[in-house]
Amino acid sequence: MKKIITGLLAGALALSAAPAAMAADALTLQLKWVTQAQFAGYLVAEAKGFYDEEDLDVTILAGGPNIAPEQVIAGGGADIIVTWMAAGMAARESGVPLVNIAQPYKRSGLMMICPTETGITSPDDFPGKTLGVWFFGNEYPFFAWMNKLGLPTEGGADGVTVLQQSFDVQPMIQGQADCISVMTYNEYGQALDAGYGPDNLTIFNYTEMGNDLLEDGLYVMEDTLEDPAKVDAYTRFVKASMKGWAYALENPEEAAEIVVESDDTGAAEYDHQFYMVQEVTKLVDPNDPALDMTTYERTVQALLDQGIIKNQPEGAYTTVVTDALK
Repeated sequence: MKKIITGLLAGALALSAAPAAMAADALTLQLKWVTQAQFAGYLVAEAKGFYDEEDLDVTILAGGPNIAPEQVIAGGGADIIVTWMAAGMAARESGVPLVNIAQPYKRSGLMMICPTETGITSPDDFPGKTLGVWFFGNEYPFFAWMNKLGLPTEGGADGVTVLQQSFDVQPMIQGQADCISVMTYNEYGQALDAGYGPDNLTIFNYTEMGNDLLEDGLYVMEDTLEDPAKVDAYTRFVKASMKGWAYALENPEEAAEIVVESDDTGAAEYDHQFYMVQEVTKLVDPNDPALDMTTYERTVQALLDQGIIKNQPEGAYTTVVTDALK
């Protein structure tokens, strides 16, 4: 009888311990901006169960105009963030030790557009003009470009006046700025809807000009990389996320629907999200999450030249996650 009781007790203990042993690793992802197709890969991975397949319990937090991902992760509110490298580097130098672990976005979606009635056809026409720029970490590529052109940004006949623009095309429509910043996958679509396009716009594409800085990358806190279990969770997260990106780009209609369903605010509209997914396809490589060193070095040099960072960064990226996926 003692043997049977012991066996039953051992079995009960094993059953009670099973849920804990099988518990999924919890990770929180902080997005750079509001819920939209810019982040379709992560939203699709969650909706299609790709994170579940990798034994992950992922919480995705929407961003917004008053949310800085770098501050969120520094305060312990996230394990992984999506941010632009310029913002990540600036935060790292200011004491938030962020490390890039993967770079799904290979190309920049940033452009500046100017209505033809402004008379702007080249950067030579910028002096004396007002240029709209987003801030909160989005301004660094613009200032690096102006620095490359040798244009002061304090106004005056020989420089440009910088308008801290809203996250839409209204500053251009209302004449508040001669040129505004847009993303190919977002605000440029709004400009098209408003009747603008290549026929009545001068378009400066950062990538085509060779001024592109790395945008949506995945960043974690440096000290967490000392934990092999955490690194393993990050690796499974990137694997599942890239599966989500591949699915989104192959199924843009469904991806757009998932984005709309994932938006708790109800602001996301299907037509615009579908447009965004199609444009994001041109920027993301779903088969290669590794950091491209040529673009990385160009990004770092531009930040150094502008004085956004003072020192050559060390330890700002790691290949341990993407190497494990090869």
